[in-house]
Amino acid sequence: MTMEPVDALRRIAFLLERSRASTYRVKAYREAANTLLEIPEERVRELVTTGSLKSINGIGSSTAEVIEQAVIGQTPDKLKDLEASAGGPLAPGGEDVRAALKGDLHSHSDWSDGGSPIQEMVASAMEIGHDYLALTDHSPRLTVANGLTAERLTKQLKVVDTINAALSGNGSGFTLLKAIEVDILDDGSLDQSQEMLDALDIRVASVHSKLKMDSGSMTRRMVAAASLRHTNVLGHCTGRLVEGSRGKRAQSTFDATAVFEACRDNNTAVEINSRPERCDPPDDLLALAVEIGCLFAIDTDAHAPGQLDFQAYGCERAQRLDVPLDRVVNTWDLPDLLAWANPGD
Repeated sequence: MTMEPVDALRRIAFLLERSRASTYRVKAYREAANTLLEIPEERVRELVTTGSLKSINGIGSSTAEVIEQAVIGQTPDKLKDLEASAGGPLAPGGEDVRAALKGDLHSHSDWSDGGSPIQEMVASAMEIGHDYLALTDHSPRLTVANGLTAERLTKQLKVVDTINAALSGNGSGFTLLKAIEVDILDDGSLDQSQEMLDALDIRVASVHSKLKMDSGSMTRRMVAAASLRHTNVLGHCTGRLVEGSRGKRAQSTFDATAVFEACRDNNTAVEINSRPERCDPPDDLLALAVEIGCLFAIDTDAHAPGQLDFQAYGCERAQRLDVPLDRVVNTWDLPDLLAWANPGD
């Protein structure tokens, strides 16, 4: 099957991200795709014919080879190799859960610490079959992740409106949700103004600081946050890291029963964070949350388009640990999801 050069470059980038390749390796393919979009098709063919592709800024040897092969109707060798090595299932099992999911409630763009523009995240979410995606860039105090001030978040919400207007105009049926991953502060309050939180569709609240806080203090902090009306999802609750380039990090200690009961009693979903380096909460705590009766959100915490496929990891865990599908909020249709997240509207 033939593929347009831009699509081939984007697919290669997606598969590299999906396989957790370095950002540097991926960047070349996404930059080449963006460069190619600005060049008329006839000019691209002319550059291929004359062997001049590499004279264009943003196109190097590897990306030129992909473009050349796609232009003459071949599946690029790089793409074939990646489809064979990285295109298969990410996790054994979980297919029934994945088929029931309608969206993802935790993703990041280059407005904070993600690697791609919002539009690229949207395009990939649509391609993998989602009905909605929550754009949850970080809040102000997480400066290391370029967290959004209220002013920057206000600007982002206007961008989201523009994107949704375009999506509505072309009849895609897809919605980009106005959202945030908001820091849980030491006292359990949230790192954004009430006014801004009111303007959002979804709020994921996560602990990113003082992860070694004593158990009693951390319990009070998380219970307070889970009980707030603006908290829809409790993100990566233990904060642990089990692998990856950032190394390992022990999970925070807290009274999990008290925290999950607060989530249950306040209709706050416990996130099943699908990032393989997080795998959070661990199996024993996830089983406890199921027993207590919590709601759940199976999210990717994607920082690049290809990472939106990480949901496979969370779905495998949810299916293996018998998480009831009707308690997974992102299996719900969008009107039901928004009614749950904003009950006063």
